Amino acid sequence: MNETKSVLRDLEDAIARGTADSRERALWHATDLLLAGRYCEEEIATFGEVISRLADEIEVEARAKLADRLARIEYSPASVIRKLAFDDEIWVAGPVLRESERLDDAALVETASTKSQAHLLAIAERKTLSPAVTDVLATHGDRAVATAVARNHGARFSGAGFLHMVKRAENDSILAEHLGRRLDIPRHLFQQLIAKASDDVGKRLASERPELLGEIESSVANIAGDLQSKFGPGSRNYFVAKRTVTIQHRLGNLHESTIAGYATAHKVDEVTIGLSLLSGLPVDVVDRALFDRNREMLLMLAKALGFSWDTMMALAFLGAREHKITAGELDELERDYARLQTQTSRSVLEFYQSRKNAGKAAVSAHAPRAAAH
Repeated sequence: MNETKSVLRDLEDAIARGTADSRERALWHATDLLLAGRYCEEEIATFGEVISRLADEIEVEARAKLADRLARIEYSPASVIRKLAFDDEIWVAGPVLRESERLDDAALVETASTKSQAHLLAIAERKTLSPAVTDVLATHGDRAVATAVARNHGARFSGAGFLHMVKRAENDSILAEHLGRRLDIPRHLFQQLIAKASDDVGKRLASERPELLGEIESSVANIAGDLQSKFGPGSRNYFVAKRTVTIQHRLGNLHESTIAGYATAHKVDEVTIGLSLLSGLPVDVVDRALFDRNREMLLMLAKALGFSWDTMMALAFLGAREHKITAGELDELERDYARLQTQTSRSVLEFYQSRKNAGKAAVSAHAPRAAAH
């Protein structure tokens, strides 16, 4: 450490007395020393102070060369890397924005919020990106930035970030394709993407990712599951529940608190019928939403109806095995519910309804006509 400080003091003296050429030579000498040795963080920080002072006095070409040398070094001085990242010249900032691991999320977010689209594009091409950074890229980036971050499979998105990207993709078929091919896109947002994409893109994505459309097909076209068969339309209890809930609906007495009361009392038929009447979805779709283990559809259904978290929680417990949910699962559900957007949920429900209506229309069109007498 003492030897390092002595060398750096000599360099500082040279800086103070030297010419522009001698300062640049001192910069490369300090950089070579840094890259050749193994230093502790304190020593690296000291190197950073010297290199930073020298970097202030060199031309763009030399700063770009410095950025290129330091970008891939894991022990580069963080202060120097930050200075280079905020350089207005993209030739300087680009290498460290794309590659340096010494930039934390705070620096990346600040750069993405204040610098040029070229700076944002460089950030979008990093090996990995956190949701905090992709949120800013999704909202501040131009089309090239949005496309780059969508095709970056090391990027992670928050729910809000994904939603913003899906909205941007409505009029951008290239962005829609890149988003649709992401393995981490939530099913409900994939369905919204398909619903609003052009016919060609929608068909292509649907054929490439059929597993994300399976929920729609099974919910709309298939018969109800095991619990539906137990409590389904064939049972006397179901008809009694249907008559009671339908009357409440006609009287205007079917609302969130009614559904919450039914759920708390474990009245499966009443909840299923009530949610079907309020949402306009078929009973079998609602039934599957209640008892599907991943609960995505149930979250969207409750959010689309404007239900509070307490009501959503009562529905989750109703559909859970033995009406039990672990604290960890419940916390995760609450976070997912808070992130979910009402308008997004309504759009997906409209898509479900349109698929069901399309199915009915197709059946009607192919049904044999009664013979005329």
